[in-house]
Amino acid sequence: MQRGKETAIPLPVKRALRNLGSDIRDARRRRRIPVAILAERASISRTTLNRIEHGDPNASLGNYATVLFAMGMVDRLAEIADARHDAVGLELEEERLPQRIRLPRRQEARKPKKAGP
Repeated sequence: MQRGKETAIPLPVKRALRNLGSDIRDARRRRRIPVAILAERASISRTTLNRIEHGDPNASLGNYATVLFAMGMVDRLAEIADARHDAVGLELEEERLPQRIRLPRRQEARKPKKAGP
């Protein structure tokens, strides 16, 4: 991203990232892990961890994931877009289910050929 140019990030996305950052910060505090220790475990700078805890959209997803891993919470990351939680996708797929299922027609090549005169 170029400096001075803010990408158009939808407000709900900004809110979700702020909530994620706040949840990460609260999880770190519950575990009583200092910022310096968690940053070291995640192999990131304290500044980057601070940005993550504030929900900065410019912090990489990899850094968010690494912080979650360092706190033992990365398994929940894999469930974000899981099909089981995709109500809209499941509903759309259900609409496309066939009404009837037919057996395929027998192919002409399988019929025995008649012997000629």
